[in-house]
Amino acid sequence: MEQLTPLADLLPLDLLSFVLERDTSKLVPGVHMKQAGGVRGVHFSSPHTVLSFPSSQLLVNCDLFPKEFSIVVTLKVTHAASTRNEYIFSLMEPKTEHGRIILGLRFSRKYLHFLFKGHGGVVEHWVFRGTQLADNQWHTLVLTIGSRVRLTVDCNSPVEIVPSTPFPSDLNIQGSRFHIGSRGRWKGLFSGLLRQLVLVPGSDATRQICPSSDPQLAALSVPPLLLDLPVMGRDGESHETEEPVSVGLERSCSELQQGQLWFNPLRKGLYLCDGTAWITVLEDHKRLDYVSEHQVLTTSSETHDVEVFQVPGMGLMAAMAHRSKASGSAVYLWTHSGFKLYQNITTHEALVWRHFNMGKKTYLVVSNSGGGPHNRFNKESEMDFSVIYKWSKKRKKFVRFQSLQTYCARDWEAFNINRQTYLAVANHRQGNNNHTIDSVIYRWNRLTKSFEVHQMLPTSGAYDWEFFTVGPYHFLVVANAFDGVTTSVDSVIYVWINGSFQVFQTIKTFCATDWEMFQIGGRVFLVVANGHRLHGNGPSRYAINSTIYELDMNGQLFVRFQDIVTYSAVDWEFFSLGEEHFLVVANSFNGESYSLNSILYRWQGYEGFVPVHWLPTIGCSDWEFFSFKGESYLIYSSAKAPLSKVFKLKTY
Repeated sequence: MEQLTPLADLLPLDLLSFVLERDTSKLVPGVHMKQAGGVRGVHFSSPHTVLSFPSSQLLVNCDLFPKEFSIVVTLKVTHAASTRNEYIFSLMEPKTEHGRIILGLRFSRKYLHFLFKGHGGVVEHWVFRGTQLADNQWHTLVLTIGSRVRLTVDCNSPVEIVPSTPFPSDLNIQGSRFHIGSRGRWKGLFSGLLRQLVLVPGSDATRQICPSSDPQLAALSVPPLLLDLPVMGRDGESHETEEPVSVGLERSCSELQQGQLWFNPLRKGLYLCDGTAWITVLEDHKRLDYVSEHQVLTTSSETHDVEVFQVPGMGLMAAMAHRSKASGSAVYLWTHSGFKLYQNITTHEALVWRHFNMGKKTYLVVSNSGGGPHNRFNKESEMDFSVIYKWSKKRKKFVRFQSLQTYCARDWEAFNINRQTYLAVANHRQGNNNHTIDSVIYRWNRLTKSFEVHQMLPTSGAYDWEFFTVGPYHFLVVANAFDGVTTSVDSVIYVWINGSFQVFQTIKTFCATDWEMFQIGGRVFLVVANGHRLHGNGPSRYAINSTIYELDMNGQLFVRFQDIVTYSAVDWEFFSLGEEHFLVVANSFNGESYSLNSILYRWQGYEGFVPVHWLPTIGCSDWEFFSFKGESYLIYSSAKAPLSKVFKLKTY
């Protein structure tokens, strides 16, 4: 018997935006925008096919509907609708446009009905009485299905029912289709205005939107086309109007066009006429067109890491962590033609560079893994020394400032908390076999003018630190790669409490080599680069998932958002161009070759990140994004060839 896949906890799924935003240049057929009380909603004039879509497009790789979920609806229903059966949405069986319903939400007289296919194929009805929704006013409803069945209207006390039949845990949705505003036919077409329709799997959405300063319009996810920009009449009152969207390169805006929407395909912008001028509703300033090779930088050695930074009075610079002891590492200066060698610094099998500022002073810290003169006569100590360099304005170069004992340090992270500067080092291993060692947090001592040990944190083959702040909270996450036996180890997120870091959450990772934190809107994400799976003497698996996690503000923990197949990934880099957001991964090895594509992904909202560009790399070890004079670039370093490449990002 085929094993069906249940729907795991996901982010809110905006069903209304999913159909409205397929083409932002115009409203989809069968839909008109109307405005009531200064608030926009959509009116359905026909059950058009574009208002229907396969459930698999939104609920990817899911065969069963979740056992627990919420439905959030903002609507306005007229008195006339109280005598009809009208569907807000439905989920229908495959190839049965006029047939059986799997799940749906509808009005009937003064009642709200939730319908679903129960055991034996019998359609069950849960009825919420006395809702009084058909009063020509806006209302926000949250229907929560779980251990309790509750309907919350306008953030008031919920109406709770005790059904005789529980919601099934094996509701098969294979091949089904969503229908928005109907059940796929004229009979049952929703006659009111719909502003918000969101499915929230595995969660009670009431906590996310209530309490609200405007409970009748409490918002979880409202389509951008329905932003509140009221049309005012001569009497100063807002009026209910239909608002067509005109398309073209030029449009006049006068009192006659007041309230009209205009889409400019050249600017990729949506505008609203206020009676005298066009007000921007949505505008895409920059979009990534293509990626072109800008510079091939021949280096003196293979490079483990590249760090791009600004030096006041000098401009853009890049520090390369070269593998070779003989050639040392190089600092490059950006010119009109690309990076040019500026300064060579003696290093010993350098692994990483990091820059940081204290006041107006610029510093670089490098991790040496090859010993160097400090332990030339004491090789059994297996000590490595990392070195901090300070930029000298007078000499216009970096000069040695302080040395710190480290152990094959794979990363440095600089950050500030309460006006104090800290450095975190990721000690990877001591000797050849001891990976379970302490990594160290250093704090700047203003009196001694040096960094001193502040806190020791146990790590397992630590590869990377990532510091970030969310509201008043400071976090530090470590990528643990290996404990001496397996790469399946916990990476740890720490939170700053009372002057030190304490464990906030652990996440199972597989040779984690990098964490990258980024934000899109008000959402906070962490993506991990998983290198490979290894246990004992067994074979390694290099093609594995790297994972994006999102911070659940209510649950106060990071939850899985998206898995992306990577090939011995060693770095993620996030960047934005205009309103678009991107991630690029450093794929370094697939088990057979170091020559393979690193991939650039673009944020697609519902779909998460999708691949858009494939960039040929050789043993890619790091990606860095930077901008200069309005142009945007990516640079990658190679740990297997003496070269780095700069790519120019062309936008339109």
